[in-house]
Amino acid sequence: MSKIVDGLLYRESHEWVRVDGNVAIIGVSDFAQSEMGDITYVDMPDVDDEVSAGEDFGALESVKTSSELIAPVSGVVVAVNEELEDKPELINEDAYEAWIIKVEMSDKGELDALLNAAAYAEIAK
Repeated sequence: MSKIVDGLLYRESHEWVRVDGNVAIIGVSDFAQSEMGDITYVDMPDVDDEVSAGEDFGALESVKTSSELIAPVSGVVVAVNEELEDKPELINEDAYEAWIIKVEMSDKGELDALLNAAAYAEIAK
């Protein structure tokens, strides 16, 4: 059974969001990393890039497959997890610690479209 963390918000495409003020910390769920297998590369945007809710902002590659990362919210990238450039396997080790990007949100109302942990648990089976 995949780990799902209460207090986070989720997209149906398996990205999670931790809200810290006006910043969305974004990663992929434990379910997503377990489905992909060993992650070998994380394609991330640059700081100051704009992302749009529902649009791809990067990709994960594993030995089995490649998967686009879909932005749960819109805004400007204020940080990327540079550790993942050399150690993409950190996502496999703890998907909720290994965040991918941090975004200064342009519309916090977009959070209302995301799933809570209980709703996401219904999808991630």
